[in-house]
Amino acid sequence: MGSRAPKPSRGARSRALAAVATLAVVGVAGLAGCSSDDGTGGGGEGGDGSRSTNATTRFVSGSGTVTTMPPGERKQAPAVAGATLDGRRVSLADYRGKVVVLNVWGSWCAPCRKEAPDLAAASRALRAKGVEFLGINTRDNTRQPAQAFVRTFGVPYPSIYDPNGDQLLGFRATLPPSAIPSTLVIDKQGRVAARVLGSVSRRTLEQLTTDVTGLR
Repeated sequence: MGSRAPKPSRGARSRALAAVATLAVVGVAGLAGCSSDDGTGGGGEGGDGSRSTNATTRFVSGSGTVTTMPPGERKQAPAVAGATLDGRRVSLADYRGKVVVLNVWGSWCAPCRKEAPDLAAASRALRAKGVEFLGINTRDNTRQPAQAFVRTFGVPYPSIYDPNGDQLLGFRATLPPSAIPSTLVIDKQGRVAARVLGSVSRRTLEQLTTDVTGLR
């Protein structure tokens, strides 16, 4: 008969159980959303729409945290280009000289469904002020669910189909869209002026684009 392996001590069992519990919590947090503590500063929007100024921005899924950059500190947005959900080619460069609202979303994302009506309404209202909207659809394995999302919410602007998130990698040196949904405001010079992590409201979009365009 072979010798039996020694039983782990009570302390070792406790440490193992704690490790499993920690992994479970991390897994749930990863499904709920991403987190950011990038030290870029900026204004955070509270649940009542008020703005606060903190040296650090933090993100909890769906919080709508806002970060703004003064003109002298803005960095150039990367070259974003690709095929849209209906197969056309579009790029951020197509909107050169205009303020662009760039929204990162997925059809599977509940906060994305929450913000979609406000985004659609804001895109129509702000176009007269020279503001264009562009979407980046991510983590949808096929185009069909995303196309259904666009039809359901009447989204009037194009979205680049980016299932693997390749389009987002270039933003690492600026204000990365590190949650889904995320919304970036790009100024007329092609620089990242503001970021919202989590769902965004029409009011916030109007405030941010007004600040960037200077139009009232």
